[in-house]
Amino acid sequence: MQVTDMLYEGKAKKLFITEDPSMLLVEYKDSLTAFNARKKSSLTGKGSLTNRISAELLEFVGTQGVPTHFVRLLDDTCQLVRRVKIIPLELVVRNITAGSICRRLGVEEGMELKDPLVEFYLKNDDLGDPLVTEDHILSFRWATPSDIYAMKKLALQVNRILKEFFAGLEIILVDLKLEFGRTPEGNIILADEISPDTCRLWDASTGEPLDKDRFRNDLGNVLGSYREIWRRITGREKK
Repeated sequence: MQVTDMLYEGKAKKLFITEDPSMLLVEYKDSLTAFNARKKSSLTGKGSLTNRISAELLEFVGTQGVPTHFVRLLDDTCQLVRRVKIIPLELVVRNITAGSICRRLGVEEGMELKDPLVEFYLKNDDLGDPLVTEDHILSFRWATPSDIYAMKKLALQVNRILKEFFAGLEIILVDLKLEFGRTPEGNIILADEISPDTCRLWDASTGEPLDKDRFRNDLGNVLGSYREIWRRITGREKK
């Protein structure tokens, strides 16, 4: 796939315009960031792992009826995706309390929620991606009522599919962050990525994190944990 210009560079990925105006090439970087990029590092091979894990998971949820922007894996660090207009919101679906919700509400970590909890965050690094309500979203016209409905429905569907999928791999899906985009036809589809960068994943036997919390909390062995997620998903080792 021939690329022309770089469209955007984020904390973890670069997006390139391709010869096909309806497609973008996504290159996953080796960078690691946390706390809205206040903590930064880089690990050789991390981009390859997140690229391949995300490709596997996006392809899997696609087979389960979730419309996504993923088209195909191109190489070790790149994949081809449909070009969509990203809605400026992140949806976090929580099954178990961890991370910011514990600090914000003063609740203990590890509480299993009766039903999945969906939260909206405004995509704005300068503001620290603040939590927003549906009324905020409607008042500032970041999305329409039908957009909100579609995103929540898809987010809960992805959560249900992956919670069951990971349970079969002896992994607990604690929470996940999802982003959505609008196609030229006006449809809302899943975009961005699904990886240990965007999900909290705990080993079902030990409770040990197998995700970016290992970097956030200085637990070490970040790449080893990502490789373990890859191994369980595919049954293959990743060098």
